[in-house]
This record gives sequence, C-alpha cells and structure tokens, in this order.
Amino acid sequence: MNPKFFANLQYVIPQHALSRAAGWLAETSIPWIKDPFTRWFAERYQVDMSEALEENPCRYASFNDFFTRALKPGARPIDSDKQSIVSPADGAISQLGDIELGRVFQAKGQDYSLTELLGGDPEAAAPFMGGKFATVYLSPKDYHRVHMPLAGKLTQMVHVPGDLFSVNEATADNVPRLFSRNERLVCFFETEAGPMALVLVGAMIVASIETVWAGQVTPYRREVKRTNYDAAPDIQLQKGEEMGRFKLGSTAIVVFGPDVMTWDQSYRAGTATVMGQKLGELIER
Repeated sequence: MNPKFFANLQYVIPQHALSRAAGWLAETSIPWIKDPFTRWFAERYQVDMSEALEENPCRYASFNDFFTRALKPGARPIDSDKQSIVSPADGAISQLGDIELGRVFQAKGQDYSLTELLGGDPEAAAPFMGGKFATVYLSPKDYHRVHMPLAGKLTQMVHVPGDLFSVNEATADNVPRLFSRNERLVCFFETEAGPMALVLVGAMIVASIETVWAGQVTPYRREVKRTNYDAAPDIQLQKGEEMGRFKLGSTAIVVFGPDVMTWDQSYRAGTATVMGQKLGELIER
C-alpha cells in the first residue's frame, strides 16, 4: 500500500472503536479464539519464544498475557557500567539527537513540540529544553515491557488523551506531530542526571498501557490527567527495572536535559536495540 495513502486512511477510520474491539480480542480467554490467533501472530511475526519464560504461546491466559510475556532470567543483561544509560525496550531507534528550539525531530520534514509531547505544561518541559531525546519503536515481534534507562525516583505521571495513529515509518513520514498527537503516558523521574522523562506512546489497536505502580492507566477520559508523586512512599526504580508495558504496540521516548549525557555514536535511525543495552552515557562532572 502506498505510504501516503496508508497514512491518510487513518484520518477517516474509527481509531478508538477499532482499538476497543482489538482490546476485547486481546483480553479474551476463550481458547478457540485466543489460541489460533496467538499461534498465527507468533508465526507471522517470527516471535522468538525460546527466550520467553513460558515458551508455548497457547499456555498464556490471553493474547495480552502472551504479548506482555516475561523473559527468562538473564535474557536481557543490563549494562553494568555505572555511567551508562540503557535502552528502555527492545526495538529499533526511530530517531535520536538534540532537542532544538523546543522541537523534537520525527522524520525528514517533520518535527513536533517538546512541550506538547510532555503534556502541554511549559514549566514541566523547561528543564529539557536544549537536551537530548531518543525514540525507540517496538515492532510486533519484540518484548513489550519497558524498563528504566537510569535509576530514578518518580515525581509525576501525566496521561494525555489523543489520536491513535499506527506508528511506523509510513506514519512518521506522513503524519505531522505523530508522537505528540497520539495518546500517551508521560512519566517524570529525578535521576543522577537530573530530570528524565519516559514517554509511552499509544497507537492503533493499543489496548492499554500499564505501569508497575499504577496498573492500567489508559484509556481514560478525554482530558489530561496529572498525578504527583511528591509524598511518601517514594517510588524508586533501578536501572533496568521494569516500569511499564504495552498491551499491543508502540513507542517509547526518553528525554534528558542539556549537558548531562550523550548518546552512543553507534546508533542511527533504524539501528536495532534491546532492553538493557547501552544507549548512552552520563557526562562526568
């Protein structure tokens, strides 16, 4: 299908209704529905079940349980360098680089507002102006849990309702402001590098997004919801520790402030990565 036609088609189809229907299918435990679909999915996308804690795709209670499957211990070693920042997820680098003039690069000819991405609050976005970002796209075959790039204390969580365009090269090239218009969950942390934001971006047929501290947090009413975590008990997560997961699809974006870190020079748009692999490093002060 022509990429531009594919992107334009998504403006007219019922994104949220389709996603709700997919959500029902993904949660059903009826064997004659879930088992053939799960087997087909695993074969169609060549999912490597040998690294999964449960290797038989039909033994999962639902397709979502299969999709958010745990891995065997040691399947994703976490880079042990004290200065390293690790990839939050399996996938491929969509883009990474500098935040320039408050804009984040999406694709050739496309960028979007950092403030809009982070929920529309200029004060929350201010510490990241002139900083760094990395966008990791999770394909259907990938492990779909999201982990901490760096140890941090949760300070705020923002759920931002929005569209549900699919996320891939065709939409990144042809849908303006793709990542800042799709539904997303923004998690702010305080780290040894200062503020860090980890953004989980929803997409077409993404049934929901979960975090380890709040459970399922999307879908929600069509309004921005902010939750502050200033009061005790503190939510502290270590580098490489799970922080959330996608029930189907999508994309994770990591954002840091200026002059605190650098990305590994081996990464370019399209470079494959796995959770726990070194993605960048802190700048020594």
